[in-house]
Amino acid sequence: MARPERDLLLRILDESYARNGWHGPTLRGALRGLTANQAFWRPARGRHNIWDFVLHCAYWKHTVWRRLTGARRSAFPRQGSNWFETPLPTEKAWRDDLRLLAGTHRLLLEAVEEAPAMLIRAKARLIYGVATHDAYHTGQIQILKRLYGL
Repeated sequence: MARPERDLLLRILDESYARNGWHGPTLRGALRGLTANQAFWRPARGRHNIWDFVLHCAYWKHTVWRRLTGARRSAFPRQGSNWFETPLPTEKAWRDDLRLLAGTHRLLLEAVEEAPAMLIRAKARLIYGVATHDAYHTGQIQILKRLYGL
């Protein structure tokens, strides 16, 4: 895979999470300034909250990172998979989980940067898929913020 193609994948990943996206808020931007209680709020019983989406997105970034690096023994720092029990809403727990999301994003970028070209070519759909996953859940977060009154 030529360098421009790898750079495009890196850009897509970062535009959905951190940079200025043409589409509106990025995942990190949508989370900026939220308190633990706001992130913990659910619109109805049995529905996801913003915090759920943070852990869910971090988990899938970690999963893609593992598939790129072959790090089979690297477990996600929470018990379970896909959806996780939200911790009690303390500001410290919220900041810790935001750092978890940022850290898994950073590791994923590093893995894409360092992976052999043949692996990047084989996993390109997975890489841009996790970026679109971030964009999808960012939209849900924005809706939850509106429902909450933010």
